[in-house]
Amino acid sequence: MSQEVDPNFDPTEHHIKESRYFDDLQVGERFIIPSRTLGDASFSAFQALSLDNHPIHYDVEYCKRAGHRDLLAHGLQVSALCAPGAGNLPHELHDSLIGLLEHSAKFLKPVYRGDTVYPALEIIELTPSKTTGVITLRVTVHNQNRQLVLEGIQKMLVRKGV
Repeated sequence: MSQEVDPNFDPTEHHIKESRYFDDLQVGERFIIPSRTLGDASFSAFQALSLDNHPIHYDVEYCKRAGHRDLLAHGLQVSALCAPGAGNLPHELHDSLIGLLEHSAKFLKPVYRGDTVYPALEIIELTPSKTTGVITLRVTVHNQNRQLVLEGIQKMLVRKGV
């Protein structure tokens, strides 16, 4: 292999898209996050990460006695699937993104092992300041039955255009 430097390659241009800034965004824009089917591996990984060992998340017989059809996903597990980085939004904001400021969620219906969830983010408010702006996003997660199972808000801080 050649050790020569390629003068035509610039790693700073190695992005999926050109960076968007606060001024490029519009209320109503939606950012779809890929669907996920929650299986045993998802439940085990979240249990290991969260250290939550309540039997509602790992004991099927306990769940049945409690009136559930299967293992119940932890609310924070479902909420984590809404992370902006799980979709394309951070790739679109790569140079302008400063950080996630806030996340809230309401858990509207149970999510069970084997369910497929469909997270999405939608810009509902843009609040400018001098050099930055806050993007307020409505967060939704639907299940395979088209039921809204989670709804919430995220706020992200981004730079204004240069």
